[in-house]
Parts: sequence; C-alpha cells; structure tokens
Amino acid sequence: MTTVSAGTPSGSDGTAAAGSISIRPFAVDDTEAVVALWRAAGLVKPWNDPYLDIERKLTVQPELFLVAVGGDGALVGTAMVGYEGHRGWVNYLAVADPARGTGLGRALMAEAERLLVERGCPKLNLQVRSSNTDVIAFYERLGYAVDDAVSLGKRLIPDA
Repeated sequence: MTTVSAGTPSGSDGTAAAGSISIRPFAVDDTEAVVALWRAAGLVKPWNDPYLDIERKLTVQPELFLVAVGGDGALVGTAMVGYEGHRGWVNYLAVADPARGTGLGRALMAEAERLLVERGCPKLNLQVRSSNTDVIAFYERLGYAVDDAVSLGKRLIPDA
C-alpha cells in the first residue's frame, strides 16, 4: 500500500495514512466495527446481509477490502474495491460521522484508484442511489461523472 498525505499518495510502507488515520486491508477482527459503520452510514439494506457480503469479499481479492483506522484504533472508514479484468468497482465506501469532511473519503478513493491502476484497470465504476445527492456531489468533486447507462440487477443468491 501507499502512504497518503491529504489524499495524495507517496512512498510505500504497507499502510496508507490520511493525517493520523491509516488505511490497510480488512482483518477478520474488524467485522463488527465494519458492520456497525455500514449501518450507521445507511448502507445496509434488508436484502443485503453485511456479514455475507464480508464473507464473499474475503473469497475474492480480500486485499482490496480497505479499512481506515484512527490513531486510537477506532475504525472510521471502509471501501470494498474489486476488479474483474474489465472495470473496477467500489462498494461500501463509508466514513464515520466524526471523520467526515476531513478528506478521508477522498483518501480512500485515491487508494482504491491507485490499487486499481496498479492492476491495469482502465475504468472505475460505482453505483450511488439517485436520491443520495450529497454522495453524488462528493464523487463529482473527485472527477466522476454520471454515465449514460442504466444499472440493472438480478439477485442470484438471496441473503435471507
């Protein structure tokens, strides 16, 4: 991973840092804190079991499941990154309320982009609920634009 200073990558030492916050791969001991953060951020929906989502991610590119941890050890951010050879994806980007507005979301996305570019990924896609205008504005400030595409989905394995 890379050291991040105010969202700008530099160097390489196994973790990335934004201020006193380090970004590292998820560890199983992070599970409860991650699920609590996702719930607090409104990312957990009835049709998605967050524990199953974590289990699934740990079978596919687990090194791309990022967590941000403060100097006190508290988990304050997540990003679940993936690349299937054609497009990169970011899911479950979340920042705890006290850390919002500090540049942590930007640092998590910079680290996700860095890891994807490192793997040869030509384009990153993400999905945001159309009603979540604050998050859409956040991504637009990072250079993302609405694609002229319709997102379709089909549940293959129910979580419940």
